[in-house]
Amino acid sequence: MADTLSKRVSLIELFYDLVFVYMVSQATGLIHHLHHGVVSLTTLGIFFLVVIVFINSWMVQMVFTNRYGKSSWTNIIFSFVDMAIVLYMSNAFTATFDRKLATFFIAAGLLSLTLCLQYLITYFQAKKEVDKKITVAFTGILGFRTVTLLIGGFFYNTWGIAIALAGIVVSWIAPAFTGKYTRHHPIIFSHILERLTALIIVMFGETIVGIADYFTRETLSWPSILIFLVVVGLFFTYIVEFDHLIDEHRRKETGNLLIYLHYFILFGLSMVTVALRFIHEPEANHVFAVTFLYVGILLFYIGLDIANYYNQRHLRVSPVVKGAFIAVTLAGYLVSLTSHEFALLTLVAALVTVINAGMLVRFLIKQD
Repeated sequence: MADTLSKRVSLIELFYDLVFVYMVSQATGLIHHLHHGVVSLTTLGIFFLVVIVFINSWMVQMVFTNRYGKSSWTNIIFSFVDMAIVLYMSNAFTATFDRKLATFFIAAGLLSLTLCLQYLITYFQAKKEVDKKITVAFTGILGFRTVTLLIGGFFYNTWGIAIALAGIVVSWIAPAFTGKYTRHHPIIFSHILERLTALIIVMFGETIVGIADYFTRETLSWPSILIFLVVVGLFFTYIVEFDHLIDEHRRKETGNLLIYLHYFILFGLSMVTVALRFIHEPEANHVFAVTFLYVGILLFYIGLDIANYYNQRHLRVSPVVKGAFIAVTLAGYLVSLTSHEFALLTLVAALVTVINAGMLVRFLIKQD
């Protein structure tokens, strides 16, 4: 298994990913609404909480499939059950810590339980000691999250919520410390890369939906094209890194860094999606809208910078290019703060993302 360099992404996996299209839409919808010109800290906190639960569950399932997934009826049934739970969870939260969040905790606990059972079953099927250690570790992590989430759901008070939140955070971070086991049964890097890339494509799809209102007969204008160029610039930067610079045939990888860096990209892209609407809304606080947009762009670039670790040796991005990215992005942010003009804001944002994408393409061409 350690020498396996490729694994086909199954149709069941792609079907499973479909529910996350709806999940992404619902979760991003949390931060679409302004209160006194800004997104409240409570709403932002719930957004990050919900996305972490969803995406971490997706990541755990993806890694399980990568190592132990087979076209068995057991795995197929678990996938369908998980899809149904995710669909329900997508409608089980709001922008406040109301009673509806208790239902979300219970549903998330059940999702964690199904993932836990998959690892538990694999433990009894595993013949190698390293696989038993890996399955014990993940069974413990998922079991802990299951218990804490169910406590938070059934005992929905200050202590219950605190226990559920602690369970989410601990179980999100804990897989990063399983390397002493997982490095002895490495992931199939190309498979993980393909799945994560597909997830980001889903996120870009949500961004396209988010800017679609700029492309009607009544609203189409030059700023509409510039907003589209912002999305194109970010997308082009992503595909240059993950389709051309990265070494997809890496061996002996745990995949932890690749997984965690995508949280920066996911959160960044979500923020850009809603900020591209905020900068056109009169009720939006100008400084907040601009800052929200450029923090999203920055998070996106941070994820790409971390991914540089996986690049082919001769395609490691130089400090000069990284410095240029920072300078262009910072300059765009400062210029945008000085004007409330929608056309100028879109022009500057488009220039930032397109120039940065162009620099990365130029670097690739020079190195090749």
